[in-house]
Amino acid sequence: MHTSDPRDTPGGAQAPVGVFDSGLGGLSVLRELRALLPHEDFVYVADSGHVPYGEKSEAYIRARTHALTGFLLGHGAKLVVIACNTATAAAADSLRSRVAVPVVGMEPAVKPAAAATRSRVVGVLATTGTLASARFAALLARFGDGVEVLTEPCPGWVDLVEHGDLTSAAARANVARHVEPLLARGADTLILGCTHYPFLAPLIRTVAGPDVTLIDTAGAVARRTRSLLESHGLLRGAPHAGTAAFFASGDCARLEPVAARLWGAPLTLAPLPAAVAG
Repeated sequence: MHTSDPRDTPGGAQAPVGVFDSGLGGLSVLRELRALLPHEDFVYVADSGHVPYGEKSEAYIRARTHALTGFLLGHGAKLVVIACNTATAAAADSLRSRVAVPVVGMEPAVKPAAAATRSRVVGVLATTGTLASARFAALLARFGDGVEVLTEPCPGWVDLVEHGDLTSAAARANVARHVEPLLARGADTLILGCTHYPFLAPLIRTVAGPDVTLIDTAGAVARRTRSLLESHGLLRGAPHAGTAAFFASGDCARLEPVAARLWGAPLTLAPLPAAVAG
């Protein structure tokens, strides 16, 4: 267990925040981080060469998590955000035992969903890996009392986002196939339990209608990140204008225009070193 003071990170408050995901979905989290922490520099890694994580073994995901975190620490990261529910479930505890910097993870928002539902039926849209994890089971035991929680794995949704297919008839049919059964069973609140899924929120809303609440945890993760930076004396203040650097495994030439569309602005997606890309 590392016990070093995070304030000893080379660069201190001027060091960047590292963020990674199994692919481009974590850009939904980075968007919230940039909005809340405009003076911070960020280094983002999309592990799109290994996407999706949801069907892979915990050992595989842990290995990728450690490799990507090593790359971010090599860039001087003062805090690491695991912008992936599946990787958090599989590897957050292992990672925290190995690194000296604070680590922020993602978990499906069962508690706020339980507070928001009127029908007392909540649907969880997530990957198979997240739904099968002990971490998710513990969340249900802790916060799901008095609420019927319906779980729905959504194979194919991550690939839709990775390919920028957010509006096609085929994408809508795929979304409807997983959302409509939850609505039929009375769900009035849907948890977006994967960081790719907020990019499908417009499609989900067309299927679910205006009376169904969609909940994701990106905002909460951004607030947790700010709190940890403050408590460790690592928060970077004005007048510095924060920057973001983007890296990926996989085909950067194909991914870059999709990433720019999801990010909402032009960006350069640099390839990870071969030893890290795997």
